[in-house]
Formats: sequence, structure tokens, C-alpha cells
Amino acid sequence: MEFVIALGLLVLIGLAVALFLKVSGIERNQGAPLEEKHRVMLRDLHEGLAKQSDRVGAALGDSSERLRAVVADELQQTRDRLHQLQLSLGAHLSETTDKLNAKIDQRLEQISGKVGERLDEGFKKTNETFVNVMQRLATIDEAQKKIETLTGSVVSLQELLGNKQSRGAFGEVQLEALVRNVLPPAAFEMQYTLSNGARVDCVLRLPEPTGLVCVDSKFPLENYHRMIAPGANDVERAAAQRQFRADVRKHVDDIAKKYILPNETSDGAVMFIPAEAVFAEIHAYHTEVVDYANSRRVWIVSPTTLMAVLNTARAVLKDVETRKQIHVIKEALSRLGQDFGRFEERMKKLADHIRQAHQDAEDVQVSSRKITQQFQRIEAAELEPPDAAQAKVVDLREDKKR
Repeated sequence: MEFVIALGLLVLIGLAVALFLKVSGIERNQGAPLEEKHRVMLRDLHEGLAKQSDRVGAALGDSSERLRAVVADELQQTRDRLHQLQLSLGAHLSETTDKLNAKIDQRLEQISGKVGERLDEGFKKTNETFVNVMQRLATIDEAQKKIETLTGSVVSLQELLGNKQSRGAFGEVQLEALVRNVLPPAAFEMQYTLSNGARVDCVLRLPEPTGLVCVDSKFPLENYHRMIAPGANDVERAAAQRQFRADVRKHVDDIAKKYILPNETSDGAVMFIPAEAVFAEIHAYHTEVVDYANSRRVWIVSPTTLMAVLNTARAVLKDVETRKQIHVIKEALSRLGQDFGRFEERMKKLADHIRQAHQDAEDVQVSSRKITQQFQRIEAAELEPPDAAQAKVVDLREDKKR
């Protein structure tokens, strides 16, 4: 509205300027006579402009009031719409917030449930793992205790084997345990005294021509321990090795001298070494000692090889006992043969009886069939003369004999 009014004012000003220029041009053309008209026109123009200015001012005042009223009304409507929009947005936002909160709560419950399940599974697996770990720890603890016990036993065994007297007792116990597990009581004797007064740790009573086999379980290990000592140098080790060979040879000589007696024991004796490591050391690095022992008829054995010797002895004893009982076996076989002959004869008689019973059953079946046929002919009124029926019976018997 204000723009329209300003435009009108500009138009009026333009018209006034144009009219002024026109009048000025006319005055220049016509001279002074027109000055009066010019003044009149200027006066009229000033009056017109004043009136137009008044009208424009009045219009502007009215328009300004109306514009203020319209603007105020529009502002009020805008405020109302903004208030309604605010209320609507608040309601929509509240509703959206409630829905969002509900979805968030539902999602949180689902997540909480899954997290709870995962935690339960995790706790369960953790518990199982913990139980397994505890079981393993218990097993390890038990194994540790066994290792400690075994360590104590090994230490005790080392102390035992370190003492010559204790080592001899240990060898005797091990020897007796091996012999008792393989041979019957009558096939051996522990701590047997020979005619020369020597007491041997064990004798094996084998059949002739072997006879008594003496087994010695004592063995020198002092130089062997010095030979394998961790702190020994090469010189000490070599010296201990030479002394060890000398000890073994001397022990072989003692066994051959004390435990191989003509007409009392066998022509050989057994030297039992209760340690597999010592046995392996002798056969691997001291073969000349083994050859020397074989030449003196002394057989060096370990717990493993002694088992083979004892099993061989048991097989020999079993064979001898079997030979002793051979006549009993022959008598038993003879009686068994007689019983089998009687069984065969009775079986033959039973077969004859069965064959005769089968023949009688066939005859009975033939008679039954004839009787059935006779009944059928009687029912059909097809009777034959007695002579013809008798002739048929004779023919059937002849056919059967053929």
C-alpha cells in the first residue's frame, strides 16, 4: 500500500515538472504576456499540489492505520497459528516420544534378554571351564604328589643302591619276586647252601642233565656310580671305567669258583644284575667282559632277560612233567579208544533199528493206503472178488521186494 502511494506522488511530481517545463517553454516563445498566466498556473499548481498532498497525507494516514490493523490482525492470527502449531507439535512430539520410548523399552528388553542368555551361556561355559580347570588342577596336584612320592622313592632307591649291603638285599628281593612269579615252588630254592659251604641267593632245580643252576644277585656298583657321576672329568671317568671292568671280571671269577661245582651244580651259573642301565652299559661298551664271562660259563642277565630264562626253564619243566605222565596219557587214550569202539557198535545197532523202524513205517503206510482205497471203493459200490484183491496184495509185495 505504501508503495502505491509513493508511486502516485512520483507521478504527480512528474506531471508538475512537465507542466512547469511546458509553461517555461511557452513563456520563452510568447514573452512577457504569458507571465500572468504562468503565475496563475503556478498558483493553481501549488494549490493542486497542496490539495493532493493533503489527500495523499490523509490517504497515507488511513492506509497506515488500516495497515497497522491488518498487520496486527495478521500478527495475531500468526500467533494463534503458531500457538496451535506449537500445541500440535507438542502433542505429536509427545506421541512420537512415547512411541519411541516404547520401542526403545521393547528393544532394550530384547537386548536385555539376549544379553541375559549370552551371560547365562557365558557363565555356564565359564563354570564348566572352571570345573574342568579344577579337575585338571586336582589331577595335576595328585600327579605332583605322586611325583614327589616317586622322587622320594628314587632318592631312597639311590640311597639303597649306594650301600653295598642294602644293594645286595634289594637284588635278592627282586630276584625272588621274579622267580616266584614264573616258576612253581618246587622248581627253585632261595638261600641254598652248597657242599663247599657257599650260600647262593637262588638255585633253579632243572631236569637232568642241567641240574642245579645257581643265580647270584650281588653286584659291585661303586665304580659304576663314579664312572657316570656328573662332576667327574675324563681322567676320573676313564679310571673308574677300568676299575669297573676289573670289578666285573673279579665278580665273574668269584661266581665261577663258588657256584659251579662238578657233579653238584650245572656247568654254568647266572649273574643277575638288577639294573637295566648297568646291563646295557656292560653289553654296549664292555663286550670283552661279556666274552670273558661266557668263557667262564657265567651268564650275565638283567630283569628282562632273566624273565626269558625263567620262561624257558618253565617250558622245560612242563615238558619233563608231560613225559613223566606219558604212560597215564596212553592208558587214558586206550580206555577212550575202547569206549569209542563200544560207541560205534551201539551206533550201528541204533542205525539198524532206525532202518527197520523206517521199513515198518513204510509197510504201515502201504496198509493204511490200501485200507483207505478199500473204504473209498466200498463207498462207491465198486467191490471186487476176494481172489482179485488177494492177487493185488501179492503183486504189491513182489513189487516191493524187487
